[in-house]
Amino acid sequence: MTNECYYDEFDKKEHLAFDSKVVHGAMGCDPITGAVSFPIFQTATFRHRSFGISTGYDYSRLSNPTRQELERTMAILEGGLEGFAFTSGQAANMTVFSLLKDGDHVLLSDDIYGGTFRICEEIFRRVGADFTYVDMGEESQIRANLRPNTRMLFVETPTNPMMKVADIAAISKTAKENNALLVVDNTFLTPYFQRPIQLGADIVVHSGTKYLCGHNDVLAGIAVVTTPELAEHFHAETKSRGNQLAPFDSWLLLRGLKTLSLRMQRHNENALAVAKWLRAQPKVKKVYYTGFEDHRGYEISTRQATGFGGMISFELDSEESAHKLLSNVKMILFAESLGGTETLVTYPLTQTHESIPRETCERLGINERFIRISIGIEDVNDIISDLEQAMA
Repeated sequence: MTNECYYDEFDKKEHLAFDSKVVHGAMGCDPITGAVSFPIFQTATFRHRSFGISTGYDYSRLSNPTRQELERTMAILEGGLEGFAFTSGQAANMTVFSLLKDGDHVLLSDDIYGGTFRICEEIFRRVGADFTYVDMGEESQIRANLRPNTRMLFVETPTNPMMKVADIAAISKTAKENNALLVVDNTFLTPYFQRPIQLGADIVVHSGTKYLCGHNDVLAGIAVVTTPELAEHFHAETKSRGNQLAPFDSWLLLRGLKTLSLRMQRHNENALAVAKWLRAQPKVKKVYYTGFEDHRGYEISTRQATGFGGMISFELDSEESAHKLLSNVKMILFAESLGGTETLVTYPLTQTHESIPRETCERLGINERFIRISIGIEDVNDIISDLEQAMA
């Protein structure tokens, strides 16, 4: 027997606009008590009503009402069938790549996040999977590297940290022609700006730690799937591996989501102003930002997304200038992450991409002069002033 209070009141809220969906979630409030803030069900186990009669919840590793509210909310926001909340983005990706079998081949974005690269090369290559990294913005590279055993295409768009853009709809068509799954990492843009499932993706993943949470206080991962078969795989994996998000962390992520629309608007607005300012600085040799009209992926971005997000990368004139900026920022924080309310500056070569071979980094342009910055929601003039004094 399922829980009448929870399951019967679940509504996909398809009639609501996105800005309302993020505020109200799947059920929004607790249907039993009416609590407007969905409760934290901080329990490992649940009492059965009698023999053979369950409330629908037995053990929190299998299902927990707080986590379930988050998972259903993410399924609604991404437009998928089911959502799954994990202990980290890495845990979500581990479950994605667990779909692979010995002999399967995967195509991935060539400047993929270092943690994803590490999962592929140090874990799944050992069990017989093979990986090829290509510029997913170049259809010719994708088609040239497809194999009969290509099982999956894994795309970041925009990529981390080179801000390359891939055409999700076109790649989806290619994937389907080859009976391969398309997985899209939507961390940078979130479903507020980009909804890969509507464009043909089979699975969407997020580091929920970043924009979804938005406050640098939760480690979390999200995956949203589109078919019962994929959902079955994810249920089996989470049940066996025990990598589900805890109730309190699920609640924090739910709370963060309520302001997602407002935050993403401010990140986007601030990033455009900062990117324009950076381009005018003599010590800045190149700015990587998808919101520039001369960006290679600008036309695709405007077609498949409604904004450009808060991420910028740039190259300075020297290694000394890069180290000076990292050491001299005051309000801006030199820290490894992104997507929070605070502006964070990162040195990819030794932080996010330390697992990537140095020659690969150099080929991509991730060198000693290269900086990545996650623009926060502070007053944009304060962000610019801090960068200016740090580079002086």
